[in-house]
Amino acid sequence: MGAPPTLRRLASAAATLLLLLLLLHLPTTILSQVVNTTATTNLTFSFPSFDKSEQFSNLTVVGDANINQGALQLTPDTQNSVEYLVNKSGRVLLNRPVILWQDHPAPSTNSTTTADAAGKRVASFNTTFSVNVYRVHNATPGEGFAFIIAPDLQKPTQSYAGFLGLTNATLNGNPNNHLVAVEFDTVKQPYDPDDNHVGLDINNVVSNATASLTPFGIEIAPLNATNYTIWIDYDGGDRHIWVYMAVQGQPKPSFTVLNFSLDLGAHVSQNSYFGFSASTGSDYQLNCILSWNLTVEDLSEGNNVGGGMAGWKLGVAIGVPVAAAVLVAGLLVFFYMRRRPVRDDPSVLMDKLKSLPGQPKEFMFDELRKATNNFDEKLKLGQGGFGMVYKGVLPGDNPGEKIEVAVKKFSRDNSKGGQDDFIHELSIINRLRHKHLVRLVGWCHKNGVLLLVYDYMPNGSLDHHLFCDADTPLLSWERRYNIIAGVASALHYLHNEYDQKVVHRDLKASNVMLDASFHARLGDFGLARAIDVDKTSYTERELAGVPGTMGYIAPECFHTGRATRESDVFAFGALVLETVCGRRPRCDVAGFQFLADWVWKLHRERRLLDAVDPRLAYAGDYVAEDVERFLLLGLACSLPTPAERPTTAGIVQIISRSVEPPAVPPFKPAFVWPAAVPMDEDGESSRLTSTVVTSSYYASSSGWTPRYISTVEHVEAGDMPNSIVVKNDQPGRGGD
Repeated sequence: MGAPPTLRRLASAAATLLLLLLLLHLPTTILSQVVNTTATTNLTFSFPSFDKSEQFSNLTVVGDANINQGALQLTPDTQNSVEYLVNKSGRVLLNRPVILWQDHPAPSTNSTTTADAAGKRVASFNTTFSVNVYRVHNATPGEGFAFIIAPDLQKPTQSYAGFLGLTNATLNGNPNNHLVAVEFDTVKQPYDPDDNHVGLDINNVVSNATASLTPFGIEIAPLNATNYTIWIDYDGGDRHIWVYMAVQGQPKPSFTVLNFSLDLGAHVSQNSYFGFSASTGSDYQLNCILSWNLTVEDLSEGNNVGGGMAGWKLGVAIGVPVAAAVLVAGLLVFFYMRRRPVRDDPSVLMDKLKSLPGQPKEFMFDELRKATNNFDEKLKLGQGGFGMVYKGVLPGDNPGEKIEVAVKKFSRDNSKGGQDDFIHELSIINRLRHKHLVRLVGWCHKNGVLLLVYDYMPNGSLDHHLFCDADTPLLSWERRYNIIAGVASALHYLHNEYDQKVVHRDLKASNVMLDASFHARLGDFGLARAIDVDKTSYTERELAGVPGTMGYIAPECFHTGRATRESDVFAFGALVLETVCGRRPRCDVAGFQFLADWVWKLHRERRLLDAVDPRLAYAGDYVAEDVERFLLLGLACSLPTPAERPTTAGIVQIISRSVEPPAVPPFKPAFVWPAAVPMDEDGESSRLTSTVVTSSYYASSSGWTPRYISTVEHVEAGDMPNSIVVKNDQPGRGGD
């Protein structure tokens, strides 16, 4: 029970009154200094686009780079001469250096940075830029680009191909490079995880930390040119860097694609330059920076407001009365806080979890480290937005017995967000009991490291079997049928049979695990949230942006920011089509961005069976009636209007053949927002307030914003009469 309203008002009023009394009795000159001590000074550079004149005023262009078509072309921007594109490298840098660290700074009470044991103070910064990487003639991309912090305005010679314009064969790994870069690499070298990854480079193109972007649904250089926004935040006090990436037009994600401990003061020159670099090799791509904003804490002399002896005397002058005021107000607030419920405190939640009946085992960290061979990369099973999963072997209860487990290590270990993610996942999974859900074995929370232990699934994830190489046995139709049925049963349990409604929010093939008998086990509840029984959706509070994975996200989620049971059903429909067709939801069929759009065309042409996985068709291993049943179900779940999608109860009945498959219109209905047509004062529907958007909106990898509207046209007669359709063109690549 919270504090009584009277007490809350008393605490708030008392704190405000004490502060006002204090300020009214301070001399005006003191008040001015009090205000100034809270100020911080930053250097900000903003380029909404780029003009050639910047080359002579704010930017330095080096090597094969250029400024053209309103963008920084880090490598030559042409499609006319292949010879001119290969083995090139370039840089574009701010032409003025920035002080990134200081030795033995004066004491400061206002800085967001802190000094380390040696007295070194490091500046914080954040940067945002948009980029487009374009495959010329749809060729194989190469090599990549990087955001860099460099000691000077030079570029090493012979820095093309895998050196990304950063180093060369002679300089690579030299600590005197004083270079730090965040690379976005499109070619797999022997030291890289794949050909689509982000990495942190320190004096070396062999990254200190890497992460594949594929699990995030991001492809740096897709066939259809896509604009991306990248955010890089660096905290000079915590000595930590965070990297975020999303399709342009989408908000900054809540999860990082890479984060790592980084002490800039130990690696870069005191006066360093910010900018970009890129290279091509025998393969090539166009690397275009479309816009750029950079904010850096100013460590130059005269900007340490409130520092030194004067600042210390000011602190003494006001410290005693402020302390007295804060103490009184603090006591009142403390008394109020004692009366508040503590259910949102992670440490209290953890204590409560320990006392829950049937609570999974709490493991010692050393046990799990030993079980995973110190989290050996060779034992990594997968990676997602919230952490990495490793295979582990634990001793059983009987002598000589060994138990295989999957250990999930959260990627945001030391942050409040990471603890919250851990608490959410643990608190939900702990109480779920269903044969088609992955079972939680235990957990560990030690020294800021967050770990969950699950049953090991020997047959991995569904996507591995659907999109495997030729050596992996074909997943039979019978198994696919049972897998879909199992996922449907698990989803129905989450939505309707558990005492709270649970919205999974990240239903996809990589989160469907397969046990030894190829039975489906729905897992990865890192995005799952429980909602009140009398509510229908979960409104985003912890996560900014749209949760989930592109291709599985329902169109309404881009407008509402809310996850619902209906959006889970949309993702299930994508999974059904994916499983039957053997194709990913973001379609690889020419002319279609989404698999559902292609299947809809086949449905209209009465050729649904043409959608079945060609490997199944070749083997003759499918039941035509069931294939059509599942494809119609998948289309019904993909309907743009949430209320028209089937419920999980209906889905289970359709899969069990107890009811007929749903009737699906021959043409995919338009996405209408708002979904529920509002009523006017006379009770009539007001059609003029709705916007009808074709599937190109939510199928577009770039999302939709008004500035990309290029045409407004009527739908052909027979498709959707009397409707206005708004289409969006693919955003330009920033220089052709």
